[in-house]
Amino acid sequence: MLTIFDSWSAYALTCAVLTLAQAVYVLFGFGAGLIAVGGLALLLPDLQDIVILLLLVNLPAEVLIVRAARRRVHWREVALLLGGVVLGLPLGAYALRVGNPTAGLHLLGGALLVVATALLLVPRGVAWRWPLWTVPPVGLLTGALSGLFGIAGPPLIIYQQLSGRDKQAFRANLMTIFLAITLARIPLYAALGLLTPPRLEAALMVAPTVAVGGWIGHRLHIEVPEQTFRRGVCVLLFVIGLMLMQRG
Repeated sequence: MLTIFDSWSAYALTCAVLTLAQAVYVLFGFGAGLIAVGGLALLLPDLQDIVILLLLVNLPAEVLIVRAARRRVHWREVALLLGGVVLGLPLGAYALRVGNPTAGLHLLGGALLVVATALLLVPRGVAWRWPLWTVPPVGLLTGALSGLFGIAGPPLIIYQQLSGRDKQAFRANLMTIFLAITLARIPLYAALGLLTPPRLEAALMVAPTVAVGGWIGHRLHIEVPEQTFRRGVCVLLFVIGLMLMQRG
């Protein structure tokens, strides 16, 4: 095969993993990265292939969801979060360069386990009213974690969950931020020569099954009750915490 897949079986298994990852991503608005990276590590030995493939297959879902739910996006809040992300990214990248992040993964994973468990115990309907000044620090922490570990989601997810957002606003806000990050990464990766023809062809090859995963995730998002959705977010956070501790 001329793409990044070395066999048809690797292609088929990649489609299966990405379909699951996309269904989870479109359902909740996060989680695709850890599912895809963990699932594809044995199929695609080059991490760059996995990162670029996931970037390309997530982009259509991000565009479609943000376009459809743009009226549910809290634009001022998103802008403040992105401002913090921009400042936090180089801090995380510098910490990655000069330190050893392994212990940090254990700490982050453990913290997510505690937070996810606590969120499951929060009574229904409870919501925190965050002062406006707290929004940029959440973005700063998000950017720092993204630069250090390549994981942008946890602070945003916890912030949105504690804010009591309904499931549509929750997903729309997260997807808007992730779309902005994706749009910034694409020209950067292109300038670095990472968007190669085999990787672009591979993204086109998996696109049909990824679209099926996105459709499944969207149907589930519509059908799942609000309280079940919120509990699902907590469970997925708990799973991410376990995976981070294992990676550490």
